[in-house]
Amino acid sequence: ITCPGVVLKDKQELYLSVFVLGKYKRTECVPAVFPLFFQERLLFEKTFANVVDPGDLVKLLEFDTAVLELIQLVPPVGKVLATYEENTRDFLFPDPKLTHGRRGLEREILMKRSPFFTGIAPKLRFSTTSLISDSLLSLGRSHIQ
Repeated sequence: ITCPGVVLKDKQELYLSVFVLGKYKRTECVPAVFPLFFQERLLFEKTFANVVDPGDLVKLLEFDTAVLELIQLVPPVGKVLATYEENTRDFLFPDPKLTHGRRGLEREILMKRSPFFTGIAPKLRFSTTSLISDSLLSLGRSHIQ
């Protein structure tokens, strides 16, 4: 996460909170100095029961929301400094206006500043990889077709 020229008043560590496909994960904490480097992979898995048509899956992803929050550990509960929100379909499968990186497609998004954050909006650089597979659910076990 970059934010040129911004110095945070509070010095407590920060982390990135990610909510995708109904699941919440967070990164490890990093020092409160820009640029922030989160060198982590977050894995989200979801089974969509009774979905046969890929078009139906697209519709479900359009109604789901992906939320990312930059949070600083300011007592008592932490302070949300910036957020990003988008439907999960567009978050996972963006338009083809991307630059190619070493590991998949690198993307850049501008986060929306909270009232607690002064300065320009933070820019988040990341990449996503998606895998969709068919499976048969039989006796509680998943078999790949």
